[in-house]
Amino acid sequence: MAMLEVNDINVYYGAIHAIKGISLTVDEGEIVTLIGANGAGKSTTLRTISGLLKPKTGAINFLGKNIAGMPAHKIVREGISQVPEGRRIFAEMSVLENLELGAFTRDDKDEIRRDMELVFGRFPRLKERIAQQAGTLSGGEQQMLAMGRALMSRPKLLLLDEPSMGLAPLLIREIFSIIVDINKTGTTVLLVEQNANMALSIANRAYVLETGRITLSGDAKELAASEDVRKAYLGG
Repeated sequence: MAMLEVNDINVYYGAIHAIKGISLTVDEGEIVTLIGANGAGKSTTLRTISGLLKPKTGAINFLGKNIAGMPAHKIVREGISQVPEGRRIFAEMSVLENLELGAFTRDDKDEIRRDMELVFGRFPRLKERIAQQAGTLSGGEQQMLAMGRALMSRPKLLLLDEPSMGLAPLLIREIFSIIVDINKTGTTVLLVEQNANMALSIANRAYVLETGRITLSGDAKELAASEDVRKAYLGG
């Protein structure tokens, strides 16, 4: 059974029809990526899955339960966590406080402590800066913090919105290898990414979005090799 099934959702911003009948699935254990040009509807799709936007029509089933239109904080409790575009960390708070807020739906204190150690194991730089104000971290460190914060809710499905945005190539590679590691340790991943080359290199399957519609989907390696995808998104 698919972990996530998005069935024919339509999403509007006021009068603008942003998402036009999108359907997609994510199976347990997969990395699935959505690629496409700016404004294609990738982030809108993630925001709708995580409850920040409500679809006008259509269903979103997560582990067999329709979560379309459910408030975002309840969707976190169901097991979906989002790392938003632009990171959106709490700049005035410390690294530690940001991570603690990621666990706001939980009350298993010992397990929270254990997960905090796992996050520090994965992102040693955050441990070094545990008391530092999050707003003073570098872009790469803020991205690590946003990912660590999302992992603190112990999600079954992690939604990543443009994790490479604004980062240097070396850091992008580091972030992507961490995404692969997170997936290998049991978290399913749905990834929205401008850097189609990187996204397709780590994903199992991919969907190509164009102006609110899915125009192509399939095995990530096959799409990476396709002439149309190469021309449109992979720089030749």
